[in-house]
Amino acid sequence: MNKTELFDRVNNSFARQGLMRFWGAQLQHVDAGSCEIWLAFSDKVSQQQGTFHGGALGALADIAGGYAALTLAPAGMEVTTVEYKINFLAACTGGVLRAKGRVLKAGKRVMVTSAEVWHVDSAGASTLCAVLQQTIVPVPIKS
Repeated sequence: MNKTELFDRVNNSFARQGLMRFWGAQLQHVDAGSCEIWLAFSDKVSQQQGTFHGGALGALADIAGGYAALTLAPAGMEVTTVEYKINFLAACTGGVLRAKGRVLKAGKRVMVTSAEVWHVDSAGASTLCAVLQQTIVPVPIKS
């Protein structure tokens, strides 16, 4: 697939992600084996101390890694997460999160991906705030 076809494949699935739509996340970049999603800070993704909620970081990283895997999945297949581990490295508020997923190993039955979540503040400074490793399996598309 060329870059446009890869982007369209991921974007068609991303558009059906109710959580990402609700939060206002944006698909920014798609390439073979990689995906980047941005999420601006809002009260929808904050926790009681005023920082991004860990659940928002986890979901964003999970989805970026999953869509990186989708770019390498066979035609007629989607992907689903069967396991992930995340480390939260910094609490961040305001600005934008940029989740960058990439495929580490794309097997026929199991795919392993990683994702980094970077916080970019209003001055443009970046801080690594979470890292994730996940296991993905391809599944047939449901009609």
